[in-house]
Amino acid sequence: MFAVIYIGGKQYKVQEKDELNIEKIDIKEGKNIKIKDVLLLSESGAKKLKIGTPFVKGAHVECKVLEHGRGEKIRVFKMKPKKRYSKLQGHRQPYTRLKVLKISSVAKKASQKKGVEDKKPVEKKN
Repeated sequence: MFAVIYIGGKQYKVQEKDELNIEKIDIKEGKNIKIKDVLLLSESGAKKLKIGTPFVKGAHVECKVLEHGRGEKIRVFKMKPKKRYSKLQGHRQPYTRLKVLKISSVAKKASQKKGVEDKKPVEKKN
């Protein structure tokens, strides 16, 4: 079972027990997060494939925040020849590391379908 989720402005293909780095989010380490923006859901291989418009209704992915960190340093070097101009700059992108705990597709029960509700019996007054 795998899913394609949308978080932090990017799309990720995830399976259960996967670990992935996403753009930094403000959630404490050790907390669980439920991602409801599921674009695609495959239950048993490619046989049962649910594609959302834009998201799959009722589907969600539960993840645990493992850590927050910063990526490797990227060096940005700018230079203009014959002008004696050069500039060296570094950048480290912050990230959040997630572990996928559970991918679930919640189908509506028969009593929760559209138009069918749990109604209390109406008492007749004499």
